[in-house]
Amino acid sequence: MKHLPTTLLLSTLAVTLSAQAHNLVPAAKQTQSVLIKNATVHTVSQGTLTNTDVLIEQGKISAIGPQLSVNDADSQAQIIDATGKHLYPGLIALDTSLGLVEIEMVRPTVDNAEVGDFNPQISAATAYNPDSELLPTIRYNGITHAQIVPSGDGLAGQSVVVDLDAWTIEDALQPSEGQFHVYWPQIKRMPEDEKEKAKAIEKNQQAIATLTTAFEDGYRYFLSHQAKDSANTANLRWQAMLPLYQGKATLFAHADSVSQIEQVIALTKKYQFKLVIVGGYDAWRLASSLREVNASVIYPHTLSLPKRKDEPVDLPFKIPSLLASAGIPYALGFSSDWNSRNLPYAAGYSAAYGVTPEQALKSVTLDAAKLLGITDLGAIAVGYQGSVVLSDGDILDPMSNKIDAIWIEGRQIDLNNRHQQLYQKYLKR
Repeated sequence: MKHLPTTLLLSTLAVTLSAQAHNLVPAAKQTQSVLIKNATVHTVSQGTLTNTDVLIEQGKISAIGPQLSVNDADSQAQIIDATGKHLYPGLIALDTSLGLVEIEMVRPTVDNAEVGDFNPQISAATAYNPDSELLPTIRYNGITHAQIVPSGDGLAGQSVVVDLDAWTIEDALQPSEGQFHVYWPQIKRMPEDEKEKAKAIEKNQQAIATLTTAFEDGYRYFLSHQAKDSANTANLRWQAMLPLYQGKATLFAHADSVSQIEQVIALTKKYQFKLVIVGGYDAWRLASSLREVNASVIYPHTLSLPKRKDEPVDLPFKIPSLLASAGIPYALGFSSDWNSRNLPYAAGYSAAYGVTPEQALKSVTLDAAKLLGITDLGAIAVGYQGSVVLSDGDILDPMSNKIDAIWIEGRQIDLNNRHQQLYQKYLKR
């Protein structure tokens, strides 16, 4: 029996090490033209074009139209007949922990949060694993880019945007505006006992007070920095926050309830932050207040149950349409690691409950890119990245969607993944 713990430890380490990296080789930088012919092109920005060609050169979309051709000198050009198939921009997964979490129950593979409640200097880029076994399974559903978000309490740190086929984090990073993530305090479950209820409320109020004091300290550092105060000493946390007060970064506030969102809006007004609400379950109830501060919403609850017992069971499905009707800019997210592969199906659900199919697709492509401050991603348009997905069917429909090929900046990526390998393995049993 004394050898059992060692055996278990070795078994755990073996599973951990084997699961941390896939063996797929990232595609090389595009050197030959890619011409996709006769596709149904879902441009997102200019509607849907039938029997249309798309030319990708040097990582960018260089031409869109009928009967396109490649340069005669480009004898190595890749020409794909996409007759009867659909071409989409690559989907963008928001609010994910991809590359930070490998196996949720194995602690050494979880690196999505830092100790402490105020860590603006922490970037998800430092912990991101571009060899994660999860990434090939995610992109198999048409997802080419993801926002990698730190978790925690209070100000958890900064997220980054990556493409899902790269050797290193430096290769994967996409230029985008600074993204600071604050998890607004909440009482997750109100106790029934009155004394315990009072303690929970007091604890929540203290957490809010601590957080608002920290933002005020950061603001005072910003004012001192503006005045070039010689007595102002370098502080890693406050130094990291300067772009937020300078209007060069965005505050992503994770908040769902009316009271949480109202408190975040008050904070935003005070410091003139750019604001994105992540969660936003009640955001449609505060449309005028959110419009007043030009806020957007990342809504990740499309496939969730209602948060309150007296709400209709299909309310979470309808909230994207309520946000659209209220004139609130939004994009869909899926707050998960491996489960973020369901993002296109969440968008399909939103289309079934009130938004148009075009708006549903836009919410996981162009609207997501705009929300991140990226201007050349999320649409099939000249000058945009050549990050596109070729499918036999509707990419938002799990019954008809079948991905044939994916290009990221003109590089055709390997669609093999652990799910496919296991499927083929057990076919032979």
